[in-house]
Amino acid sequence: MNAGKLYSENEEQFVTDVNYRLLGFDYENVSGELVPAGYGLISDGAEYVVELDDSRKIRCSLQKNVNRPTVGLPPRFVYRFAGA
Repeated sequence: MNAGKLYSENEEQFVTDVNYRLLGFDYENVSGELVPAGYGLISDGAEYVVELDDSRKIRCSLQKNVNRPTVGLPPRFVYRFAGA
């Protein structure tokens, strides 16, 4: 997975660092998965901007996909994103 950053929709507020994986990429659409590296508040279905490790920015919506609970640790969520 690659390291990136997650910003609010208007790019004014940093939310958290993320680890992401692109699943599909063409000139009009991008899709992938991301896992927050920190504990920023992420709203399911809200609009965000993902900054990739090569400084490209993707405006997208996030959807909570999988809950990977671990005993003794807070749950970690995987989010799917799709955008342009």
